[in-house]
Amino acid sequence: MKIAYLFLNGELRGDTKFYLNFIKKQKGDIYCADGGANICYELNLIPKEIYGDLDSIKDEVKKFYQEKDIKFIKFQVEKDYTDSELVLNEIQNKYDIIYCIAGLGGSIDHELTNINLLDKYSNLIFISQKEKIFKIDSNYKFNNMINTKISFIIFSDKVKGLTLKGFKYNIENLDIKKGEARCISNVIVENEANLLIKSGSLLCVIK
Repeated sequence: MKIAYLFLNGELRGDTKFYLNFIKKQKGDIYCADGGANICYELNLIPKEIYGDLDSIKDEVKKFYQEKDIKFIKFQVEKDYTDSELVLNEIQNKYDIIYCIAGLGGSIDHELTNINLLDKYSNLIFISQKEKIFKIDSNYKFNNMINTKISFIIFSDKVKGLTLKGFKYNIENLDIKKGEARCISNVIVENEANLLIKSGSLLCVIK
């Protein structure tokens, strides 16, 4: 399985050791979207490539990575896509999983825009020490996660035939629409918990 790590310019929630251990356990290529290079630098990591209009990267960070011969892909400041989306357009088909680090927090408009990228890039997963966020649009199995807190947020206009088994609050063949908060704050109670869905998509938030 090919893995990539994409650093954005949000908040690095939690202890730096968590991220270093996470990356160490699952080797992969590292990419940065503009100011995400600052966070990558703080963790003493060397990215494969740095993308963006480079208006958020600190001068000392830029100089350091230039001296390391890291490849910079520069975009125009005036553009139709965010730096994050431009990076993902370049790498999405090269990896099975893309873990996004520091994609949450910061200004609310950037955070919501980043989360919305999950609708377009199916192999994208947001991680922090406190949460893991990804999209589900087909049947999904959760193994060995007893007592894990979990929420499902309607991501499409509607979801049909949602069934949850192995949770504190199970559901059987439920149809729900965007805006309804029926699946928040659940808990996995069995070694194997299953989510079944006939159509639509959900955001899964694991805490």
